[in-house]
Amino acid sequence: MPEPPVPSSDWNKLEKAAFRFFFIYFFIQAVPLDWKYFRNLFSINWLDLHFRDIFYLSRYTPQFFSTPENTSGWGIGSFADWGIVLAIAVVGAVVWSLVGRNRKEYNQLYYWVRVILRYRLAIGLIAYAFIKIYPMQAPIPSISNLNTHYGDFNAWKIFSLTLGIVPDYQSFLGLVELLAAGLLFFRKTASIGAFLVLPFTGNVFMSNLAYEGGEYVYSFYLITIALYLFAYDGKRLFTLLTLEQPTLPNRFHPKFTDWQKSARLVLKSSFVFVFVLLYGYKTYAVYQKEGSYHFPKTAGLPNTSGLYNVKEFRVNNQVLPYSATDPIRWQDVVFEKWATISIRSNQQAPLEYAKTEEIFLNDQERNYEEAGSGGRQYYSYQFDAANQTLILQNKNKNRQNEKLTLKYERPNANQIILSGLNEKNELVYVVLEKINKKYLLDEVAREGRQKPMKL
Repeated sequence: MPEPPVPSSDWNKLEKAAFRFFFIYFFIQAVPLDWKYFRNLFSINWLDLHFRDIFYLSRYTPQFFSTPENTSGWGIGSFADWGIVLAIAVVGAVVWSLVGRNRKEYNQLYYWVRVILRYRLAIGLIAYAFIKIYPMQAPIPSISNLNTHYGDFNAWKIFSLTLGIVPDYQSFLGLVELLAAGLLFFRKTASIGAFLVLPFTGNVFMSNLAYEGGEYVYSFYLITIALYLFAYDGKRLFTLLTLEQPTLPNRFHPKFTDWQKSARLVLKSSFVFVFVLLYGYKTYAVYQKEGSYHFPKTAGLPNTSGLYNVKEFRVNNQVLPYSATDPIRWQDVVFEKWATISIRSNQQAPLEYAKTEEIFLNDQERNYEEAGSGGRQYYSYQFDAANQTLILQNKNKNRQNEKLTLKYERPNANQIILSGLNEKNELVYVVLEKINKKYLLDEVAREGRQKPMKL
């Protein structure tokens, strides 16, 4: 049977004006026009590719103002960038309306801007999907974090630690993102993918606002793209499902020549290879090798990992009794599996922040363990096993000049004696005794959730 006649495809003035504005606005937002993007692109060593290279490429947003709050350049100034894009879109739409006033429709351009936004949204989702599927974005809490008072964490760190203790749930969230991205690859399922993004990324946006995170700008950016994509079928769905009235499907189908079909297939396959297969493989490789990119790679002093009580503490041969309020005396010490020592004391220090997702290669830049955490001083260290020497370096960016040079002795497996010079060049002598502390996370992992737990 012949298909029913299609009504006129001419657009009204409002539709044409709105399209001109949104086309310019989203084109600038989605297509890399910033020279800094290409500087980063051409600085990548493709023969020794790290997944962080693709991760940062996927997070492109136009930047006209310097926002030094974080590595990504996101902050309140990012909305000023959006204002510039908005102004350009308004001016461009006005000029376009004057030049193209006789144009009847923009079906072809509307198709292509949706293609651009579909793939832009997809890579934004995939970048975060794989670091959740392989649960690295919010890692299992370190021993130091497990022995920090709840009130010493800021809101962002509490949120991250809460997600980190449920890696299976984190992986599930990543699979949802990957599913939505996969649906965006295909024109017929793009609206479904965009619809999935709205509540999922909307929750990310609200969580960042509630817990003082720094990803609210980028998550809102992805939401605006998803809204524009969903609007394509949104009106028809509302008419059909809510008003229960008949509605016509979209009848526009792009026509491609043979070489265009081949080029389209090559481009789409290349896109999937780089941003799905290659990125997924590189992310998995880091997960298998390091476990998490948030913690240092350098191994710590062998067989020392754990929590230690400070049994004795001397400064310049003067014994300082245990005190929860003394800013000098140590209360307990944690040796991590990696080369980090954290010392709990009442010493005040400026809090470090790491509110956006950053992937650092150097141990010195990996500050997740101390970021958002008070009550403890974190030190990276080097050790000389032959001379039994530890050199501690304060990890806080505001106290990087603080160093401790200590000799260590190990009378037995549960005791460590430290002696040497502290950050003030005072003589210190510390006796540490290991606490055989059990952690609920470890016990549940070992025994399962069905058995009663006793710590």
